Amino acid sequence: MKPEELPAHDEYGRLLEDRGVWRQATTLEAAGELTARWLEGGSSYQPGHFAPGFDTETVALAAALAELNRNGLFTKESQPGILADGAAQREYVTGFCSAGTAGELLALSTRTELVTVAHAPGEASSAAIPVTLAGTEVTTVLGSSENPVDEAQIRDWADETNDSLALLLADSWYVEILDPAWGRNDVLLPAVLQALKGAEQP
Repeated sequence: MKPEELPAHDEYGRLLEDRGVWRQATTLEAAGELTARWLEGGSSYQPGHFAPGFDTETVALAAALAELNRNGLFTKESQPGILADGAAQREYVTGFCSAGTAGELLALSTRTELVTVAHAPGEASSAAIPVTLAGTEVTTVLGSSENPVDEAQIRDWADETNDSLALLLADSWYVEILDPAWGRNDVLLPAVLQALKGAEQP
């Protein structure tokens, strides 16, 4: 096959050239920077996100999430708070981080209303904290660890990024931080950023 005949995108529409830089990302800082670039529109590839861009509801959060990624939290999932048309959401963000950063984020639960669930490396815990309702039906919950803990999960991350980063994520803390107030959007992300900046201090 000639170079000009090689596909430019994968089956999800993600640019393969953007995927290439993830092959070199071997630290949480590098993963966070690449995620920030994706959130700012500078990339169409994000590991584990099987579309070239993020959901419409993430647009209002994108700049703040990029800042979190540049300050020690490699974010995995998030959603805004919503109260409308029979739907309700609690704002939350999840991601991978160091032990020290996990400690700072866990401490948010001691001095604010925010709830942080921290999962140690290798932990396969599972809980169910409702964060999205459709009418009276719970459609999204938090509380389960997302660290790659078995060989298949590590291989999935390695396929999307590289072996070194997959193993690093398996050895990282996974945190979930949520605002217990349904529909609120002005508390969580600023508080998380402040905690992350505190974690950077010696």
